[in-house]
Amino acid sequence: MVKKDWFPDLDSADGPKYLAIAESMAAAIEAGDLRGGDRLPPQRDLAARLGVDLTTVTKAYDQARNRGLIVARGRAGSFVLPQDVMAAGPPPRDTGMNMPPEVEGGSLLALWERTTSALLSAPGAGGRLHYVPAGGSEADRIAGTKIFERVSLASHPDEVIVTSGSQNALHAIIGATLAPGDTVACGPYVYPGFLALARKAGLKLAPMTRIEAANLEALCRTRKIAALYLVPTNDNPTTTTLNADERAAIAEVALRHAIQIIEDDAYGLLDERPLAPLASLVPELGWYIATSSKIISPALRVAHVRAPSLRQAMALAAVVHDTNVMAPPLNAALLTCWVEDGRYDRLIAETRAEAKRRQALAAEILPPASYAAHPCGYHLWVSLGDDDNAAQIGSALAGAGMTAISADSFSAGDMRAPAVRVSLGGAIDTAGLRRGLTMLSLYLTSAGPLPPVI
Repeated sequence: MVKKDWFPDLDSADGPKYLAIAESMAAAIEAGDLRGGDRLPPQRDLAARLGVDLTTVTKAYDQARNRGLIVARGRAGSFVLPQDVMAAGPPPRDTGMNMPPEVEGGSLLALWERTTSALLSAPGAGGRLHYVPAGGSEADRIAGTKIFERVSLASHPDEVIVTSGSQNALHAIIGATLAPGDTVACGPYVYPGFLALARKAGLKLAPMTRIEAANLEALCRTRKIAALYLVPTNDNPTTTTLNADERAAIAEVALRHAIQIIEDDAYGLLDERPLAPLASLVPELGWYIATSSKIISPALRVAHVRAPSLRQAMALAAVVHDTNVMAPPLNAALLTCWVEDGRYDRLIAETRAEAKRRQALAAEILPPASYAAHPCGYHLWVSLGDDDNAAQIGSALAGAGMTAISADSFSAGDMRAPAVRVSLGGAIDTAGLRRGLTMLSLYLTSAGPLPPVI
């Protein structure tokens, strides 16, 4: 309901009128005349009552929003933020990209320091600072096979290539297997890093309404499909996870039509019970990527790729060498140590536990059924319905230290859904996360008074 009895006094104000309106609003909030959840007068109505231009009132509302006093919810109007949200203030850091949640009191930094020190003080440590063979050292490739065992993917060290993160891996796979004009099947929304690489390589994307065997089979009847790109567990951005039956069905279609599978399993090991990848079902067609960036830390810049054959692994190693020479050797050795002594699993468990805690907080604050999420993931796929205010949500959450990216940034074709991907990861603390989720909840609730902060 609109707070009709609030009316800014401009007669005694000095300076620009828009600042006077914003100051009057702040004073009314401090005095309790305006309270959290109150709906402000529509800008056009207030401009008419004050006898000023609409742009003056618009600037005043923008000023109040930038100061964290109010929130705009598209056609629903502008609302006063609860005092709890205003009092929290902006966080010291932004979460940035969709990165693993920083675990307060976690063991990563201490392990990094101790393991690096041990590596550099060991006999022959100087070799860690040299160039490594194309595709990675034997020890690091063996570590890759052990990582793949965790998802029931059998591999030989000669089929494993170490890359500088998954983006380097995707770039190399495209360069080693695809040519300009080739068609790659994918979902309607795709990780932007792959979108950029595909477009730069001159590939044609064939987005399906949903990644499933029936849609892939139908697509193959209309055109030649060279490859399928997918994130099988906790898809980025939609959070979809393909079940075992669907993976098997897709593998059958891929085998029947000789379709290469580029499986970017960035989040697979965060699942408490990781599903076997498609590459385990059709190993002769599967390119499987396991990266440390999304499950431990992007600073490691290390990923392992399982190629379909020795010949294809050699081709991939050549492209990696031509474009990036090698993964950072000390970081690769660090990861190998952790895989061998079990600390790799411990670090992933810490990330998983923190992601689950943040998901529980989101479930506590956000309206039921307003978003999709993986229980061990740290991003949300939030539907906005008809009231598509993705830009406003992105701006508001940025001020709270969270990242919200419009569905348009992930679109592989013409589909445009009113949705945003919201990241719960990064260095944001509990207070900041609660503040951001509360602001998001204010946007998602139906028109009318906003709910109090929980």
